[in-house]
Amino acid sequence: MSKFDYRAPAELFPSRNRKSRQLVKYRRFDTAADAIQFAMEKLPAPALLGAFIEIDEARLGHADIRELYESPDYPLKKQAMNETVARAPASDA
Repeated sequence: MSKFDYRAPAELFPSRNRKSRQLVKYRRFDTAADAIQFAMEKLPAPALLGAFIEIDEARLGHADIRELYESPDYPLKKQAMNETVARAPASDA
């Protein structure tokens, strides 16, 4: 995705699963970056598969969300990267 505006307001619509109780509901975010971060770091994997983010009437599915999150242009710190660094053993040097 070229020239994506991570600062645009966004709405997150979690997947609809009638078999399980929905823990995550519709949410509005001040920025698309916040919505993407929430989707990638807080939603359970099954909920992410059917979820989408809407920005200015454009819908982004789970593949688009993942691509934007993994982009070098993504403006926020990523939880997975922070956890990896926190778990790294200290050197004995």
